[in-house]
Amino acid sequence: MLSPSRKRNSRTPYLIALLLIAALGIAVIVYSFSGWTASAKARKLRNPVAPTPASVAAGRGIYMDHCARCHAINGDGKSDKADELSVAPADFTDAHKWVGVTDGELYWQVTKGKDPMPSYEDSLSETQRWQVVDYIREFAATSR
Repeated sequence: MLSPSRKRNSRTPYLIALLLIAALGIAVIVYSFSGWTASAKARKLRNPVAPTPASVAAGRGIYMDHCARCHAINGDGKSDKADELSVAPADFTDAHKWVGVTDGELYWQVTKGKDPMPSYEDSLSETQRWQVVDYIREFAATSR
């Protein structure tokens, strides 16, 4: 029969493991609720690129080169690569979701990225990022 002090010592690794699992669980919950939200300043940004047929076409080309492999050609986020990602790609065809998102927020998300999505701040010009916003808006507009 184990003495009370040996029983306590034999439980210590289990208690430590339990505390580590609980801490990890809390971290996952906090991370999952931390939204990908732009600042008030970013939300107020106005799109300087009018959604003309030319800008939308340019945005389409950029989208196909940089976004379609994850967000899918039709913008629904169900690409072949989507299952491999740690976060599901956004569904741009969901008009209800995007109606409350400003062009400035969308531009900020394209600019800054968030794992697993890369930032496009250095690889696309400001005009190109706004053109992508113009094109992405087309998905929700055609799904209504």
